[in-house]
Amino acid sequence: MNQKIKDIITASINTKQLLLSDDAFMQRIAQSVDIITNAFKTGNKVLFCGNGGSAADAQHLAAEFSGRFYKNRKALPAEALHCNTSYLTAVANDYSYDVIYSRLLEGIGVKGDVVIGLSTSGNSANILNAFEVAKQTGITTIALTGASGGKMKDACDILLNVPSGDTPRIQESHIMIGHIICELVEANLF
Repeated sequence: MNQKIKDIITASINTKQLLLSDDAFMQRIAQSVDIITNAFKTGNKVLFCGNGGSAADAQHLAAEFSGRFYKNRKALPAEALHCNTSYLTAVANDYSYDVIYSRLLEGIGVKGDVVIGLSTSGNSANILNAFEVAKQTGITTIALTGASGGKMKDACDILLNVPSGDTPRIQESHIMIGHIICELVEANLF
Protein backbone atom coordinates (compact mmCIF):
# COMPACT_ATOMS: atom_id res chain seq x y z
CA MET A 1 0.00 0.00 0.00
CA ASN A 2 2.75 2.50 0.89
CA GLN A 3 4.45 1.90 -2.48
CA LYS A 4 1.18 2.52 -4.34
CA ILE A 5 0.74 5.79 -2.46
CA LYS A 6 4.30 6.80 -3.34
CA ASP A 7 3.69 5.88 -6.99
CA ILE A 8 0.63 8.15 -7.14
CA ILE A 9 2.51 11.06 -5.56
CA THR A 10 5.43 10.46 -7.93
CA ALA A 11 3.07 10.52 -10.94
CA SER A 12 1.68 13.85 -9.75
CA ILE A 13 5.17 15.28 -9.29
CA ASN A 14 6.27 13.98 -12.71
CA THR A 15 3.34 15.73 -14.41
CA LYS A 16 4.27 18.99 -12.72
CA GLN A 17 7.96 18.49 -13.63
CA LEU A 18 6.92 18.27 -17.29
CA LEU A 19 5.07 21.58 -16.90
CA LEU A 20 8.03 23.15 -15.13
CA SER A 21 10.37 22.32 -18.00
CA ASP A 22 8.04 23.68 -20.71
CA ASP A 23 8.90 27.35 -21.32
CA ALA A 24 6.10 27.76 -23.88
CA PHE A 25 3.59 26.55 -21.28
CA MET A 26 4.95 29.05 -18.74
CA GLN A 27 4.51 31.79 -21.35
CA ARG A 28 0.87 30.78 -21.93
CA ILE A 29 0.22 30.97 -18.18
CA ALA A 30 1.79 34.45 -18.12
CA GLN A 31 -0.33 35.47 -21.11
CA SER A 32 -3.45 34.23 -19.25
CA VAL A 33 -2.47 36.30 -16.20
CA ASP A 34 -2.12 39.42 -18.37
CA ILE A 35 -5.46 38.88 -20.11
CA ILE A 36 -7.34 38.27 -16.86
CA THR A 37 -5.64 41.21 -15.13
CA ASN A 38 -6.65 43.48 -18.02
CA ALA A 39 -10.23 42.17 -17.98
CA PHE A 40 -10.61 43.03 -14.31
CA LYS A 41 -8.95 46.44 -14.81
CA THR A 42 -11.47 47.30 -17.53
CA GLY A 43 -14.48 46.26 -15.44
CA ASN A 44 -15.02 42.91 -17.11
CA LYS A 45 -15.57 39.53 -15.48
CA VAL A 46 -14.09 36.04 -15.57
CA LEU A 47 -16.51 33.14 -16.02
CA PHE A 48 -15.61 29.51 -15.42
CA CYS A 49 -17.18 26.30 -16.70
CA GLY A 50 -16.55 22.59 -16.33
CA ASN A 51 -18.27 19.25 -15.74
CA GLY A 52 -18.03 16.92 -12.74
CA GLY A 53 -14.72 17.36 -10.93
CA SER A 54 -13.83 20.13 -13.37
CA ALA A 55 -17.03 21.97 -12.36
CA ALA A 56 -15.88 21.75 -8.75
CA ASP A 57 -12.48 23.10 -9.79
CA ALA A 58 -14.16 25.89 -11.79
CA GLN A 59 -16.20 26.87 -8.75
CA HIS A 60 -13.11 26.74 -6.52
CA LEU A 61 -11.12 29.05 -8.81
CA ALA A 62 -13.99 31.50 -9.28
CA ALA A 63 -14.22 31.76 -5.49
CA GLU A 64 -10.50 32.59 -5.26
CA PHE A 65 -11.22 35.74 -7.31
CA SER A 66 -14.63 36.71 -5.91
CA GLY A 67 -13.62 35.88 -2.34
CA ARG A 68 -9.91 36.31 -1.72
CA PHE A 69 -6.67 34.55 -2.40
CA TYR A 70 -3.85 35.96 -0.25
CA LYS A 71 -4.92 39.55 0.24
CA ASN A 72 -7.84 41.19 1.96
CA ARG A 73 -9.11 43.18 -1.00
CA LYS A 74 -12.26 44.02 -2.92
CA ALA A 75 -14.10 41.16 -4.59
CA LEU A 76 -13.34 40.53 -8.24
CA PRO A 77 -16.20 39.72 -10.64
CA ALA A 78 -15.81 35.98 -11.22
CA GLU A 79 -18.36 33.18 -11.26
CA ALA A 80 -18.74 29.53 -12.17
CA LEU A 81 -21.55 29.24 -14.68
CA HIS A 82 -23.06 26.05 -13.26
CA CYS A 83 -23.98 27.35 -9.81
CA ASN A 84 -27.62 28.24 -10.56
CA THR A 85 -29.18 24.78 -10.43
CA SER A 86 -32.66 25.99 -11.42
CA TYR A 87 -31.23 27.49 -14.59
CA LEU A 88 -29.01 24.47 -15.22
CA THR A 89 -31.76 21.89 -14.88
CA ALA A 90 -34.33 23.95 -16.82
CA VAL A 91 -32.05 24.53 -19.82
CA ALA A 92 -30.72 20.96 -19.78
CA ASN A 93 -34.31 19.68 -19.69
CA ASP A 94 -35.90 22.15 -22.12
CA TYR A 95 -33.06 22.42 -24.62
CA SER A 96 -29.96 20.27 -24.09
CA TYR A 97 -27.13 19.84 -21.62
CA ASP A 98 -24.86 20.85 -24.48
CA VAL A 99 -26.13 24.45 -24.36
CA ILE A 100 -26.13 25.11 -20.61
CA TYR A 101 -23.04 27.33 -20.79
CA SER A 102 -23.50 28.90 -24.22
CA ARG A 103 -27.05 30.02 -23.47
CA LEU A 104 -26.04 31.64 -20.18
CA LEU A 105 -23.05 33.26 -21.85
CA GLU A 106 -25.40 34.77 -24.46
CA GLY A 107 -27.26 36.40 -21.58
CA ILE A 108 -24.46 37.67 -19.37
CA GLY A 109 -21.25 37.65 -21.41
CA VAL A 110 -19.92 40.88 -22.89
CA LYS A 111 -16.96 41.81 -25.01
CA GLY A 112 -13.80 41.91 -22.90
CA ASP A 113 -14.88 39.15 -20.50
CA VAL A 114 -12.84 35.96 -20.15
CA VAL A 115 -14.25 32.42 -20.16
CA ILE A 116 -12.12 29.66 -18.66
CA GLY A 117 -13.20 26.14 -19.58
CA LEU A 118 -11.86 23.14 -17.68
CA SER A 119 -12.11 19.74 -19.37
CA THR A 120 -9.66 16.88 -18.93
CA SER A 121 -10.54 15.49 -22.37
CA GLY A 122 -10.92 18.86 -24.05
CA ASN A 123 -14.04 17.53 -25.75
CA SER A 124 -16.90 18.77 -23.55
CA ALA A 125 -19.65 19.84 -25.95
CA ASN A 126 -21.13 22.38 -23.55
CA ILE A 127 -17.77 24.15 -23.18
CA LEU A 128 -17.10 24.02 -26.93
CA ASN A 129 -20.50 25.66 -27.51
CA ALA A 130 -19.69 28.31 -24.91
CA PHE A 131 -16.37 29.00 -26.65
CA GLU A 132 -18.24 29.49 -29.94
CA VAL A 133 -20.55 32.08 -28.34
CA ALA A 134 -17.53 33.70 -26.73
CA LYS A 135 -15.77 34.02 -30.08
CA GLN A 136 -18.84 35.69 -31.61
CA THR A 137 -19.11 38.08 -28.64
CA GLY A 138 -15.46 39.14 -28.31
CA ILE A 139 -14.84 37.15 -25.14
CA THR A 140 -11.37 35.64 -24.66
CA THR A 141 -11.31 31.88 -24.06
CA ILE A 142 -8.78 29.93 -22.01
CA ALA A 143 -8.91 26.13 -22.01
CA LEU A 144 -7.43 23.92 -19.29
CA THR A 145 -7.28 20.40 -20.69
CA GLY A 146 -5.24 17.21 -20.77
CA ALA A 147 -2.32 16.52 -23.11
CA SER A 148 -4.08 16.47 -26.48
CA GLY A 149 -6.24 19.52 -25.88
CA GLY A 150 -9.07 17.67 -27.59
CA LYS A 151 -11.44 19.73 -29.71
CA MET A 152 -10.93 22.70 -27.39
CA LYS A 153 -7.36 23.00 -28.72
CA ASP A 154 -8.64 24.65 -31.90
CA ALA A 155 -11.58 26.43 -30.25
CA CYS A 156 -9.76 28.53 -27.63
CA ASP A 157 -7.52 31.57 -27.59
CA ILE A 158 -5.09 30.10 -25.03
CA LEU A 159 -4.56 26.39 -24.46
CA LEU A 160 -3.18 25.20 -21.12
CA ASN A 161 -2.94 21.47 -21.87
CA VAL A 162 -1.46 19.48 -19.01
CA PRO A 163 0.92 16.81 -20.36
CA SER A 164 -1.00 13.81 -19.04
CA GLY A 165 -3.84 11.50 -20.00
CA ASP A 166 -4.64 10.60 -16.38
CA THR A 167 -7.69 12.53 -15.14
CA PRO A 168 -6.62 12.92 -11.47
CA ARG A 169 -3.14 14.15 -12.47
CA ILE A 170 -4.68 16.59 -14.97
CA GLN A 171 -7.12 17.96 -12.39
CA GLU A 172 -4.39 18.34 -9.77
CA SER A 173 -2.41 20.39 -12.27
CA HIS A 174 -5.46 22.46 -13.24
CA ILE A 175 -5.83 23.58 -9.62
CA MET A 176 -2.11 24.37 -9.40
CA ILE A 177 -2.25 26.40 -12.64
CA GLY A 178 -5.42 28.14 -11.45
CA HIS A 179 -3.79 29.03 -8.13
CA ILE A 180 -0.76 30.45 -9.96
CA ILE A 181 -3.03 32.59 -12.12
CA CYS A 182 -5.06 33.77 -9.10
CA GLU A 183 -1.95 34.66 -7.13
CA LEU A 184 -0.34 36.63 -9.96
CA VAL A 185 -3.54 38.41 -11.01
CA GLU A 186 -4.15 39.43 -7.38
CA ALA A 187 -0.57 40.70 -7.11
CA ASN A 188 -0.97 42.69 -10.35
CA LEU A 189 -4.17 44.34 -9.19
CA PHE A 190 -3.44 44.90 -5.50
